[in-house]
Amino acid sequence: MIFPPNLRVDTLNDWGKNTMTDFLDIKFTKIGEDFLEATMPVDYRTKQPLGLLHGGANVVLAETLGSVAASLTVNSEKQYCVGLEINANHIKSVKEGLVRGITKPIHIGKKTQIWEIKIYTESGELSCISRITMAVIDKK
Repeated sequence: MIFPPNLRVDTLNDWGKNTMTDFLDIKFTKIGEDFLEATMPVDYRTKQPLGLLHGGANVVLAETLGSVAASLTVNSEKQYCVGLEINANHIKSVKEGLVRGITKPIHIGKKTQIWEIKIYTESGELSCISRITMAVIDKK
């Protein structure tokens, strides 16, 4: 397990209160051995004018998953993580329902981390794939 023992989903959801995560109703749903999962509704907050899931909303979900996962792998008394770069390939449009994102590490290093995030439709089709690079910063 790469995350702290006894970590709970409700703890992760509490971290997002009064943030963009809360506004977009992103909810963490699962903690695995090497992955985190969260959902986001496709609704008036996350759609673009054509009625499709906004690509930027996908990126918010991806960055939320990758940033939280990275932060959970460092000693928070000594280090913190910030995003350096994120990219996203939008593969399939989504008009309604919930999307589900899953992040897994590609690289967990001393100074950088890379996380892959896959976002799926309710029917399980891949709609977006993203990768985030995180910097691991020592606290002063």
